[in-house]
Amino acid sequence: MDNKMLLQVQELRKYFPVKGVKGPGVQAVEGVSLEIKKGETLGLVGESGCGKTTLGRTILRLYEPTSGRIVYDGNTIYDSGNFDIPALDKEGKKLLDKDGKPLTKKSKKTSADMLQYRRRMQIIFQDPSASLDPRMTVGEIIGEAIDIHKLAGSKAERTEMIKSLLDDVGLNTEHANRFPHEFSGGQQQRVGIARALAVKPEFIVCDEPISALDVSIQSQIVNMLEDLQSNLGLTYLFIAHDLSVVRHISNRIGVMYLGTLVELGESYELNRRPLHPYTKTLLSAVPVPDPEKSRAKRRIVLEGDIPSPMNPPAGCRFHTRCPYAMPICKQEVPAFKEYEKGHWAACHLLEK
Repeated sequence: MDNKMLLQVQELRKYFPVKGVKGPGVQAVEGVSLEIKKGETLGLVGESGCGKTTLGRTILRLYEPTSGRIVYDGNTIYDSGNFDIPALDKEGKKLLDKDGKPLTKKSKKTSADMLQYRRRMQIIFQDPSASLDPRMTVGEIIGEAIDIHKLAGSKAERTEMIKSLLDDVGLNTEHANRFPHEFSGGQQQRVGIARALAVKPEFIVCDEPISALDVSIQSQIVNMLEDLQSNLGLTYLFIAHDLSVVRHISNRIGVMYLGTLVELGESYELNRRPLHPYTKTLLSAVPVPDPEKSRAKRRIVLEGDIPSPMNPPAGCRFHTRCPYAMPICKQEVPAFKEYEKGHWAACHLLEK
């Protein structure tokens, strides 16, 4: 893993307006900030409807953000113009005031042309059968991106690139002439991975790439993704429900609840010592293969249903289901703070 910062997300929001309803509508992502280093895997977990997939797609700008800032490899690809950024001189050094503090200026609203970034940022979709065009052969599906970005100098070179990609994901050359419905779910997902790799990207959003597959196939896909990362130097945002899988593949893990990021930390540390009550709840639900340990394990069961993202509760969004909720939790949004080195959380309980 490189120490170079590849992706920076600041206060990202994505609202979906609802026709005939006043207000912002569905608040799918609310003020998420995170960073991903080149070559690492950031896992993202949370229950269904918490905004994981929406966050991934908004980072890629498949969904246009409502507000926030996205910086990819030092280049701003979206900025709503609400952020203080360092003022630099002609040599790129930070300008300081008389007290030695960095000078800042308001950023300008920007929205980059994304075509040049599509080669560098890709996505593997959750449902392979729904994401592959049933009227196109596998060769046409993989070759489409090669054609759009003009990556092949000749037809023969294009064919060789497709064969190489199929080999990389464990498929045979003759599979290029078949249609998606002729494959199993695991094979379809391999086609989706080959399509994402066709443009030689640096960053891939893996949107629950194994949730629709049999357990026996899941390990094959996860191992393949790890091998591809090692061989090609890829960076992943790995979205999943299964904490055991995320723990295995991720360097760091982020936990989302109702559109907000409630905890973020190193994979081992977050599993060993979770800080947020919601993270503790998720970890308590992870199955243990040993029957005796499983019976002895204390499970935390949340009461009530997850609130509607159209009308989220005031203060901490988790307080309606939190067994440790205090009066301040209903009034103030907890700050997302670093309580230990590299371990962040948003909870009033930690401030006591």
